[in-house]
Amino acid sequence: MFLDVTRRRNPKLIAASKYLHQSGQILPDTYVLDLDVIAENAGLLKQCADQAGIALFYMTKQIGRNPLAAECIRGAGIDKAVVVDYKEARLMMEHGLPIGNVGHLVQIPQRFLERVLRDQPEYVTVYSKEMLQEIERICKAGGQRQKVLIKILEDGDSIYEGQQGGFRLADLPQIANMRLEAVEIAGLTSFPCFVLDENQQFVPTQNAATLQAAKALFYAYGVEISQLNMPSATCCETIPLIKQLGGTQGEPGHAFTGTTPLHAIKDLPERPGLVYVSEISHHLDDASYFYGGGYYRRGHFTEILIDDGKRETISKVRPFSSEHIDYYLETEGHHPIGATVIGAFRTQIFTTRSDVAVVSGIQSGDIRMEGIFDSGGKAINR
Repeated sequence: MFLDVTRRRNPKLIAASKYLHQSGQILPDTYVLDLDVIAENAGLLKQCADQAGIALFYMTKQIGRNPLAAECIRGAGIDKAVVVDYKEARLMMEHGLPIGNVGHLVQIPQRFLERVLRDQPEYVTVYSKEMLQEIERICKAGGQRQKVLIKILEDGDSIYEGQQGGFRLADLPQIANMRLEAVEIAGLTSFPCFVLDENQQFVPTQNAATLQAAKALFYAYGVEISQLNMPSATCCETIPLIKQLGGTQGEPGHAFTGTTPLHAIKDLPERPGLVYVSEISHHLDDASYFYGGGYYRRGHFTEILIDDGKRETISKVRPFSSEHIDYYLETEGHHPIGATVIGAFRTQIFTTRSDVAVVSGIQSGDIRMEGIFDSGGKAINR
């Protein structure tokens, strides 16, 4: 999906990844993060957001919840994280990384809620009246105040399987009339607020209009909503759209590595900053097999670059069923055993069993391995 654009816009990343594999510094099934380009992209996003008056929370699930990448992004001025679930919240807290939004897409379990609230996230996204009541109870007992974002979902809105949850518009009067002393209903959120249409343009989903309707409804009941959180595909291309729709917050993730769907077909300000590295393992019949572990079923992983130290070859990746475990992936023809395989495709590293190599100095030629982590952000070797 991104191999051609990566070869063209970040050839140094491909060259460095081949070197790291062929010198034995990384094993197959490793994603390489270009820390220089991630910092560059984060700076561009911060600049675009400041111009539009949009607050950004950075997301790291796509890059394996990596704490070094998080610190790099913070260095560019995007200070707080949005965590996709409570396990990511736990990792951020362990590393002292401040949280801007927690609870969206996954609610905080009741027996972990007090620990998360003690860390004072800026916002907690809430799906249920019961969660609001529990936050109120804990905050009153602890003498603190917590701002929340109400997740909205109406019939006809876009929602992905496995992410169901939220308040209907008909539920909001009851929420607006709740007596809350330690909880402030500060904003609203939904996901996804943007999708790529048939003309290869990011366009708003119905979710964005539903957020506006919810804001007006809350206002009618005397609740001032100051924040509209509009995530999905946040990048320099969509930040102005967030502003046009009355949004106040975005949550970039794939933009840090230049891997939103539009980055595959259009040169946007953000450059590619991630590749997947594997190795040819063996042959069978007319095919070669390379080590898997990093396959993502929505990744559009269709081609690879193969380098045996003497020559490069571009080869197709044969389709792989998501019903099976990707011990190996298959490519056409016979290629040298041990040859380096480079792929560039859309991924969610936290769902894989891959290693993550965080590398600085790629763009200057002074390559430095900053650390190797597992797909959940825990250090393997620093």
